[in-house]
Amino acid sequence: MTSRTTPTVVRFKSAFSLPGFDAPQPPGEYRVDHDEESLEGPSRIAWRRMTTFIHLPAISASGATQQMVPIEPAWLQAALEQDQRQS
Repeated sequence: MTSRTTPTVVRFKSAFSLPGFDAPQPPGEYRVDHDEESLEGPSRIAWRRMTTFIHLPAISASGATQQMVPIEPAWLQAALEQDQRQS
């Protein structure tokens, strides 16, 4: 089975929090990785998302400690939508 990682960048204009975070994260741009595996059918290949990680801290933050935190894509989408409504 083939797998791939699709990196993206999301931008928050306001502080945000997701379930499992110890504290709210500051506004900024954050790297997000989606790990997927292929599902091969008779006529095409489809991809199924397995895990999603957000990289902390924000891209612009300077710090020696970096971590990848697993998140639910739906939680991330809800936080981004809430951020857009606040702007």
